[in-house]
Amino acid sequence: METVSHHGRTTAYEVSDRGGDGPTICCIHGSGGSRHVWKSQHRLADRTPVVALDLSGHGDSDDIDASPGYATLSAYADDVIAVAEATDATVLVGNSLGGAVVLHILLERAGEFDPDAVVLTGAGARLGVLEDLLQWLEHDFERAVEFLHGDDRFFHDPEPELRERSMERFHECGQAVTNRDFQTCHTFDVRDRLDEIDVPTLAVYGEYDQLTPPWFHEFLADEIGDSYLVGIEDAAHLAMLERPAAFNDAVLEFVEERT
Repeated sequence: METVSHHGRTTAYEVSDRGGDGPTICCIHGSGGSRHVWKSQHRLADRTPVVALDLSGHGDSDDIDASPGYATLSAYADDVIAVAEATDATVLVGNSLGGAVVLHILLERAGEFDPDAVVLTGAGARLGVLEDLLQWLEHDFERAVEFLHGDDRFFHDPEPELRERSMERFHECGQAVTNRDFQTCHTFDVRDRLDEIDVPTLAVYGEYDQLTPPWFHEFLADEIGDSYLVGIEDAAHLAMLERPAAFNDAVLEFVEERT
């Protein structure tokens, strides 16, 4: 694990580099997650270096004092930019909330940090959250975690150990930060701004994802000019964990063709 200091806090990240000559990829996790969600993407490191970070308040990174919504999203964008600059990463890969962070960077930080390409997975231009889930996140965290790990939400047909470890990660992150994450997702909506994006974009969806369904990604691909769409069979929201080989192949093909 390595760290970078910025804006009065420290952000943790890890790098895998086995001599690949491709562009460095920086991976951003979703709500209640950590860099560990990208464990299978480190297999790409013989072709292209891979960086995975912990957003503020997650994993080993310092927390922030920010209200849910734009302030939190902006702080998370600061984390990503600091790590990308420290590692010379030029490709951003964002899952769910991480995808919202990537879109925020493209739309709000143009000129400050300009990636060569991005991948959005389990993502959307709007990320409204079920009202019941918002209530459970605030008042019944265990129920919220169980709901998210139900059929065709985070996973379609996972090994029991994968599901259990994912649930443990949520408890490690904690209720306060996870609730802030989902509240931030709930306010996110850039549907009318996607035509401003001119960076090559790959939208990757899990076939059975009920949290950000395939049509969320189809909308991204339709509205972003230089965009591509790939579906991962037998996967849901966390396709990079559930079907890592197919996910990695899609990302690698895109990166090699577009950068």
